[in-house]
Amino acid sequence: MALLERVATLVRANLNDLIDKAEEPEKVIKQIILDMENQLLQVKTQVAIAIADQHLLEKKQKENEEKVAEWQRKAELAVSKKQDDMARGAIERSISYKQMSESFTQQVADQKTQVENLKSALSKLEQKLAEAQNRSDLLIAQQRRARVVGKATDAHLKITDASSAAGFDRMKNKVMRNDAVSQAKAEMVGSDSLDDKFARMEKEDEVERLLQEIKSRHGQSAQQ
Repeated sequence: MALLERVATLVRANLNDLIDKAEEPEKVIKQIILDMENQLLQVKTQVAIAIADQHLLEKKQKENEEKVAEWQRKAELAVSKKQDDMARGAIERSISYKQMSESFTQQVADQKTQVENLKSALSKLEQKLAEAQNRSDLLIAQQRRARVVGKATDAHLKITDASSAAGFDRMKNKVMRNDAVSQAKAEMVGSDSLDDKFARMEKEDEVERLLQEIKSRHGQSAQQ
């Protein structure tokens, strides 16, 4: 039946190959899981229907077996009453029901085989679904780790990128140059020119001269 063929295809599917070849592995495995869940629901429904049909066939088989026994008793009753024609009619009925019973016996056997096939398919599909779900969890975890590693790698590449390093070196050289210029300016401001030195010497002499004058006046005042 078409349902079992679809289930067999899903069960035979190599999840690893499907995932590895897919451009979007997570989307692929989610679709596989969805397909399996849908097929699983259908198989469960078919198992229930097949079991119900089996019980119905077994009931029909039992009813026909009971009819066979019933018409055999009637045939014996007719013989005991020396009613051969009635006995023949009862035997013909018994044979007809026996044929029906044998037919139902074969149908019950076939139905049991069908039920077992469906149960087996159901079990295999449940195992495959569990495998796919576990694979999905693993895949999602792997992709999350890959994203984290990818971000870390991108950050590292930005840090070690040649253009970034060159830019950093240029900035470093600019800072060092500015620092050198500032230091040179400070030295220029702090260093005295020749004129400044002579002016300072003359100022110091003037201060000393005025100081001596003051002292001389004070000395004269003390003598008086």
